[in-house]
Amino acid sequence: MSDGEKTGFISKMIGPKKRWRAYKSRVKELPENYRTAVEAIERYLMHFVPIDADSNASTFEDLADLFEQAAADGTPIREIVGEDPVEFAEAFAQNYTEGGYVPARARKLLTDDIERAAGAQAGTDDKTV
Repeated sequence: MSDGEKTGFISKMIGPKKRWRAYKSRVKELPENYRTAVEAIERYLMHFVPIDADSNASTFEDLADLFEQAAADGTPIREIVGEDPVEFAEAFAQNYTEGGYVPARARKLLTDDIERAAGAQAGTDDKTV
């Protein structure tokens, strides 16, 4: 492997990892209920992860952008994701990939997590999962 090939390989490996860490740091700064919603959507989107690491990073960076802006504007979580978080997440993912198989368990988990996050925002913190 030449020096140029090594540099290209290393930057491909480090670049996505660096972007992922930056994304996770941004999410960590969100108010708790927005962070809960983003993490739930993130888990769900992992079923749609494209092979291209740059596209994958863009997906999550855009998700962080959306929720950062919503938190800054005070936009309620339900106004962002609507009544069906699965539909929201799948529509969001379609902007980045052709999609993938999503088990029913992942759909239920996303729905439950968004319900809990939206309930916390409305002051009706429902702890049942």
